[in-house]
Amino acid sequence: MATFLYAGKFAARAVWSMLVSMSLVCGVALAQEGDSAAAARQGEIDANAEATLERLFAERSDARELYDRAAGYAVFAATKAGALLVSGGSGTGVAIDKTTGQKTYMRMGTGGIGFGLGAQRYDMIILFETAAVLNRFVQGGWDSSATAQAAVGQDGIAVRSSFIGGVAFFQLTEKGLMAHADVSGTRFWVIDRLN
Repeated sequence: MATFLYAGKFAARAVWSMLVSMSLVCGVALAQEGDSAAAARQGEIDANAEATLERLFAERSDARELYDRAAGYAVFAATKAGALLVSGGSGTGVAIDKTTGQKTYMRMGTGGIGFGLGAQRYDMIILFETAAVLNRFVQGGWDSSATAQAAVGQDGIAVRSSFIGGVAFFQLTEKGLMAHADVSGTRFWVIDRLN
């Protein structure tokens, strides 16, 4: 009888060990799958950022000068849609510290009231004059509305060759560079799963 009980306990432990091992293997496989999906998404965002910067530099030579002076930058691919009096938009992008090369993958969202119908895809480029302004942006302490209001009356946010409030904005659509980049009411936050 004692041999039978010992064999039963051994079998139960063996089954338990096998189940634990299988769950660990499955967990590692899922984590690796998640890591590869995250890496693929990071690659897409990085490729869009590089292509968008090159397009901006081709359209505006003064943008290259600002970029050279900037401590960092962020590039977002976004879509904005409107229906009658309500509009909203979202996008993904990356903020990059030019000194360290540190990348922070982020999302953006915007909403507002105003006449609009349909959807528009655009790319937004934000250049940060100092590391402090870039860090505030990445950490969520940056106020897009205040910066947008500071730029009002300056011939449009994108139509200038200087920083205002430590930032410079450019917005590209399929038709080219927009004279006014609308960032009021826009929020930016870190995508935890990509960082």
